Order: sequence, then structure tokens, then C-alpha cells
Amino acid sequence: MAVKVGDTVRYLNAVGGGRVTRIVDGVAYVDDEGFETPVLVKECVVVGNSPAFSGNISAPVKDKTPAPTQKKAADVAPTKLPVVETAGGNTLNLVIGFEPVDIKALSQSSFEAYIVNDSNYYLFVSIMSRSADTDLWTPRYDGVIEPNIQEFAFELQQSDLSDFDRLCVQYVALKRDREFEAKQPGSLELKVDATKFAKLHCFRPNPYFDSPVIAFDININDRIPAPMPLLDSEDLARGMKEKKRQVDSQARKEKLSATLRSGKPQNDIIEVDLHADELLDTTAGLSPADILNLQIDKFSQVMDANLRRPGQRIVFIHGKGEGVLRQAIMKELTHRYKGHDVQDASFREYGFGATQVTIRPIQQASAPSSGKKRHK
Repeated sequence: MAVKVGDTVRYLNAVGGGRVTRIVDGVAYVDDEGFETPVLVKECVVVGNSPAFSGNISAPVKDKTPAPTQKKAADVAPTKLPVVETAGGNTLNLVIGFEPVDIKALSQSSFEAYIVNDSNYYLFVSIMSRSADTDLWTPRYDGVIEPNIQEFAFELQQSDLSDFDRLCVQYVALKRDREFEAKQPGSLELKVDATKFAKLHCFRPNPYFDSPVIAFDININDRIPAPMPLLDSEDLARGMKEKKRQVDSQARKEKLSATLRSGKPQNDIIEVDLHADELLDTTAGLSPADILNLQIDKFSQVMDANLRRPGQRIVFIHGKGEGVLRQAIMKELTHRYKGHDVQDASFREYGFGATQVTIRPIQQASAPSSGKKRHK
């Protein structure tokens, strides 16, 4: 609806409003409690029409009304403007955005936090933050956000970023002076990567902001987004390492299974994983010595089964660890299985944790001694 002189308007992006006294070059001058306030026409919402005026706002209009006399604040009755509801505004949309004060100097700039309430509801909002080293929260903002408005919440200084690892936003939605559909109170905790505040490409365009921001969706279309897992870098590294170990283990099992099905080793190499979790379903109740004996038993079983296959290469995967298992294997190769070629397995395929044995003819290697030596 076009804004005309004499209309009563409400500010779209700020609190307040009043009667339009004149319009010049797209700027409306609003009588706001006795003070004439210039506001862009596009940021005004008409809440009361003037029946006596009709004109084109694109052309400057000279207002012949005498300038209002300045009144004391105590003599001016506050103007209570009605809330203008928008179509689709009964669905909650809540966003918090961080805008740099000086985007050309991010390493020195502070950051202004704005709350966007894109709904027909009043929102009681509380914002807090904390570091990853504590469970105690630092309050950043609490207050009431009017419907369909963007409001400044707080300023984040460079000194705050070191403790800005977690961000929590809690809110309650309601309406005043009218019936409304109740909404569930919301609370969302987010992990914040504070290093992004120093990277220009992390500030991106957003439909609610005129300049690039780092934005967090708190509620979109009445739904709270699923928060990212609160993982520390060490937890993530351990998880990736464990996942890689599982994938490698599965690949070795599939390769060994294919070898057994074909009756011959693939690539003329037999791989034997001597890790305890590959040999046993559980190590509960077993001492380190018991586990080592089981590993050496497996080693001896494979060696005995291939002694009559000259040229056969066997890779025993024992891991790097403290080297106890490797030392026990080398002791067996020195005493029970002398004469076979022994070397470190391919570093590219196995790293430091594997030993390769090449079987030599029986006359070149001594027969294994009777009995098995147990390691204590």
C-alpha cells in the first residue's frame, strides 16, 4: 500500500511510528511523539489511512503544516500502534546473524549480532555462550522481539572469540490481545567454529541481511534444525582412525576369503593379521601373556601349513605398538624356523607394522623343533 502524507505508519525494521507529515525523495518524515523522524518510505507500513490526501509520493510534496512544537517527553502520550500480521507469519522463523563492523579488517573487527523474528509472534529470547572447557554459560542477550522485525542483540568483541565455542538460543512464542496457536518453547545449542570469523569467505549473503553474515538458523518453518554433533577435534581424529582400521580390516578379510575360495594366494602373498581383535571375539579375562601365546600359535600354524611350499610369501601383520609381538615372531624365526627369508613388508601397503617371510626349501631351512614354547 502506497504511503501518503497524513497516513499513520509503523516502522518495519524498528520500534515506533506515527503520522506522515511530508514525503521528499522517497523519505517519509514521521511525527513520532512530537519529533519529526526521517524514515525510508519502503520501511514504513501503513496502519491508518488519510482520507483527505491523494497524491503521488514519487514527487516531492511541500508540507504547509507548521513545524510541530517540541514537547517534553512527560507531556507526550505514547502511541500504541497495532501489530500488522503478514500472510504465512503464523509459522516461526528465527535466525541469528553476525555482521562484521569492518569486513575489510576481520582480524581487528568486532561483530554485531542481530536477531530476525520472521513471524507474527512476540518472542521472549535468551542468548548465551560458553567455552568448550566449562559448563558455565555467559549471558549475551535477553528480551522481547516484536513480530516481523530484525533487532540488534549484542556486539561480539575479538577478545570474546576465544571463549565463543558454544552458542545457545532459547525462546518462547506468544501473541498479545488476540487468540493464537500455541508454539512449543525452543532451545538450540550450537557448536561455533570461532576461526570462521577471521575468514572472509565464511560471511555469506542471507535473505534477511543486506550484507554478508555468519548466520545460524534457530527455527525454520516451525522446526528446530538438527544441531551438529558436539565433537572435539581429538574425538573426531580418533573416530576417523578407528573407521580406517575397520575398513582396512574388512578389506583384509575379504582378500583372505577370496584366497581360500580359489585355493591359491592372491598375488602369491598370504596375509595373516595377528591383531587380537582379528583372532578373538573378545579378550575379556585374558592376560597380555595369554593373548601373546594365542598370536604365536596362529603364527606357527600358518608357518607349519606352508613349509612345503617353497617361494611362498607370507605377510604377518603385527602392528607397530611396543614391538612385543614382533620380537616374539623374530625369536620364533631365529630358532624354530631358521633359514627362511625375513624382511619388513611393503611400507606403502602395511606401514611399519608387518613382517614378510619367504619360505625356502626344507633342506635349506631347519625343521621346527618339537613342542611349542609358551611366552610368559
